[in-house]
Amino acid sequence: MRTADGTIVLGLHRSGHARDLLEAAADLDVTRLDTASNYLRHRSHEVLKTTAGDLLPKFSVSTKVGYFPEGHSLAPARLRVAVEQAIKDLGREPDLVFLHNPEHSASDAETLEQACTVLADAAQGGLCRSWGVSTWDPRSLMDFDVPSPDVLMVRAGLLVGVDVLEAAEALAMRWCPSQVWGMSPFGGSTAEAVWERFDPRIFLRGSPSATKIQAAFRSSYGLPRVHAVAVGTDDVAHLRELTEALAYEVEENVVREYRQLLKARQRA
Repeated sequence: MRTADGTIVLGLHRSGHARDLLEAAADLDVTRLDTASNYLRHRSHEVLKTTAGDLLPKFSVSTKVGYFPEGHSLAPARLRVAVEQAIKDLGREPDLVFLHNPEHSASDAETLEQACTVLADAAQGGLCRSWGVSTWDPRSLMDFDVPSPDVLMVRAGLLVGVDVLEAAEALAMRWCPSQVWGMSPFGGSTAEAVWERFDPRIFLRGSPSATKIQAAFRSSYGLPRVHAVAVGTDDVAHLRELTEALAYEVEENVVREYRQLLKARQRA
């Protein structure tokens, strides 16, 4: 099973934003960065500009708005100011701005639509090139309609529960984004015990040379099907390992059987 794209997005959640990592990413042809206004204790944009401002033109930069020092908010005026502040702090317009986990504050369809409209208008007005929605748990958003986003970002990979997986797919069908991105393919860390308990290489087609981490990462592009996967690391060797994983193919029949097992477990 080949994905539509297979792009890696370097996520900066929990990252130190080190210059050598960004230089290595560019050398590895990982040219998309994903951050958020609240990453690095609400200083991610400023630190990126200070430590790697001259490198940023080599990257397509996406960021997220919605979290503020005092909490989460979808207030339209606050979101608009947050986008404008991101431009100032980065020293450039973001290529893509996500609405960050709207499920934390979107209690009704009108609230969500107004928040999305702010970002759609920001893109139309040149404050960013495109806009999207990033959701950790899409289940509460499935019945809401919004302006069609350019990108929908959802959790992806072998640790995503079937209810969240199916909700993400349903949301993509309803909102019709131009692209769907995945995130958190390892559920937080490759050091989690779960990656020692089973061998995800069964999901790859005739690729015994792959590492377990490569297999888990490559399979995330099909659970659900996504164009790109955002993954965080401060380890250049790990990033290189992930780029090499894109050479492998996922066995679609195994993925189908895996999803059937997830459904059966859910019913039980």
